[in-house]
Parts: sequence; structure tokens; C-alpha cells
Amino acid sequence: MEEDTRKLLQECNSGCKMAVSSMEQIQDYVTNKELDQVIAKSKENHQKLEAESTKMLKELGEAQKEPGMMVTAFSWFTTEVKMLMKDDNNQIAKIMMNGCNMGIQSISEDLNKYDKASEESKALAKKLVKEEENFMKELRAYL
Repeated sequence: MEEDTRKLLQECNSGCKMAVSSMEQIQDYVTNKELDQVIAKSKENHQKLEAESTKMLKELGEAQKEPGMMVTAFSWFTTEVKMLMKDDNNQIAKIMMNGCNMGIQSISEDLNKYDKASEESKALAKKLVKEEENFMKELRAYL
């Protein structure tokens, strides 16, 4: 149980960091004030979930998990190329929605894989999935 809990929390923590990093990267391109506020709100929510997962990991005596260097570099490069090709709010919404979709799939898969994790860690993972779903809904207005 503790091993599944640790792994699930590490994946949530890493996912939150990746999301925050992507939002920080993309915000330089946002020209729509309302879209910028939507992204800022989701970024703040992800930071709170990251802090919560960090606290839970510390209680288990575990360190935070950093996103893989290759995954982070690929994500950064992909975003930069897409923004150079088409620098508008529609493109930003699409990039963010693709990230949400990947996050939902990844954390949902982890919830199934680490089914012996604590109820508290599963609840956190479900909150993260819900945040991604809500963010996607808000982004639809900018397509």
C-alpha cells in the first residue's frame, strides 16, 4: 500500500510541476486578458495540488519527483515551435487542452495502476484530474 501511495503521489507531484512549467512558458504569448486569467487561476490550483502532494510525500519520508528531463525538454521545444508557427490565443488554448488531455490520461492510468494507494492519495489524484477537466472546459471558449 505504501509503495503504491508513494508512486501515485510522485506522479501527481511531477504532473503538477509539468503543468505549472507549461503554463509559465505559454503565458508570455497570451494576448487575451481573460485567457491569461484562466491560465493564471489553473496555475495557482496546480501549485496548491503540488504543495499538497509534496506535504504528503514528506510525511512518507519521500522526496518530490521532478518531471523527466527528456519529457520536459520535448514539451518546451514542442510548445515553442507551435507558437512560432501560429502565435494566437486559439493556438494557446489548443496547446493547453492537449496538455490537460495528457494529464488526465496519465493520472487516470496511475490511479488504476496504483490501486492499493491510500484513499487520501487517490483523492488528491482525482482532484488533479478534476482540475484538468475544469481547465479544459474553460479553454473551450478560446478555440
